[in-house]
Amino acid sequence: MSKMRPIMLVGTSSDVGKSWVTTGICRWLKNKGYQPAPFKAQNMSLNSFATFDGLEIGRAQAVQAEACQLPVQVEMNPVLLKPSSKNKSQVILHGKPIGDQTAKEYFLGDNKKQLFLEAQKAFHRLSTSYEPIVMEGAGSISELNLKHRDIVNMRMAKAANACVYLIADIDKGGVFGSVYGTIALLEEWEKKLLKGIIINKFRGDASLFVEGKKKLEELTGYPVLGVLPYVSDIIIEEEDSVALRKRQIKAKDDALNVAVVKHYYLSNYTDFQALENEELIHLYYTRDPKEIEKADIIILPGTKNTMYDLAKLKEEGLADILKQKYNNVPIIGICGGYQMLGKKIFDPYHVESEKSEEEGLGIFDIETTLSKTKQTVQQSFKFKSYEDNCEGYEIHMGETNVPDQYALNDVNGVKEGFFDGHLCWGTYFHGVFDNQVVVNELLNVKFPEAKAIDYKSFKAEQFDKLADWVEENLEMDKILEDIC
Repeated sequence: MSKMRPIMLVGTSSDVGKSWVTTGICRWLKNKGYQPAPFKAQNMSLNSFATFDGLEIGRAQAVQAEACQLPVQVEMNPVLLKPSSKNKSQVILHGKPIGDQTAKEYFLGDNKKQLFLEAQKAFHRLSTSYEPIVMEGAGSISELNLKHRDIVNMRMAKAANACVYLIADIDKGGVFGSVYGTIALLEEWEKKLLKGIIINKFRGDASLFVEGKKKLEELTGYPVLGVLPYVSDIIIEEEDSVALRKRQIKAKDDALNVAVVKHYYLSNYTDFQALENEELIHLYYTRDPKEIEKADIIILPGTKNTMYDLAKLKEEGLADILKQKYNNVPIIGICGGYQMLGKKIFDPYHVESEKSEEEGLGIFDIETTLSKTKQTVQQSFKFKSYEDNCEGYEIHMGETNVPDQYALNDVNGVKEGFFDGHLCWGTYFHGVFDNQVVVNELLNVKFPEAKAIDYKSFKAEQFDKLADWVEENLEMDKILEDIC
């Protein structure tokens, strides 16, 4: 029996919905009895996830793995770039940092030859256990100045012998030009891998695009295999930085207002997806002092550059507002935000900055030392004095010592995090708000009888809705015919 070829979703540009469609196809295949697994050779994101064996990959592939009902594996995203300053990123290879590089060093250097080989090795390891592999590209496949160094789009498709499907966002406008131009710029070997076109985010009656579909097929010579409707009632995590711009930025009346301080190097904002789905919670991202003043709860999130973002909080006067709000509203720190709430952060090895230390906000009686070694681990824990079993994961380069009497969480007898005994707390655990007991406590700040949704069940329902969306609007029978 011949092995199924991989399915690869690529785009005319960024933010056309590649991750969404990839996730939906993953879940559809799983529901139909196949054993799919996601793969993205290279990801650039500040949203990441810790695997069961203590490695780090992009959060989008972790979500896709969940859609496939698989444990997250490092082979699903062998190369991860995490921007840490204006022109520099930390390079993660096979789940471990291998150093920092500027954009010029990374994109123009010759080291990508080795990274491409490593990406191929990861793909082949994954493909020995699962099929079909559902691959995701990045940005546009027709960036002529970069494509000869590409390790994530068409060169990876060729190495994997994938069937490629081009996604275009009709909601942006110019869909004919973007599709036609993208295909026209492909080389002949790339065109042979391309099997069809997918139109995404169509608003209104799809029958109105019948003539458009026909014209696209005549222009390009490729079939349009689906016109996917714009949907707002399916909630799936979005990791692209573009998605963050669509979030709420102001408080509103008659809700529990939760303000997330929008760091310049904000990371893992997917931590707050569970809160966004609570009807009584209004979550918004801001650096506006007036909007922070209105908050019922303030969250300092993670950041890829704690020293820089901490200095900016003080420089822009936000630190003073946080100190004024302390004792009146819960102030919660996650990862880098947790470190900021202490007295000092030391950086003896200059992991993040040329400075050796930075004064913290002084709200918590803790100090943190940044280390060369990154901690990446999944954890089970008990939150405060509750008996519920909770889950989260750590991704940080720092050690914070907390006296046992101020510990927030219990991790099999080991203490973690800081709780001031009143309203405010901090933790290294990403995903802490995915736990019902934690969200219940937040809701009870303003709504004493409220109970949070079961977020795990909610996510499973959304994956199935996404699979139904794929089945109803995409010619999956034709795609299966291509890959078999």
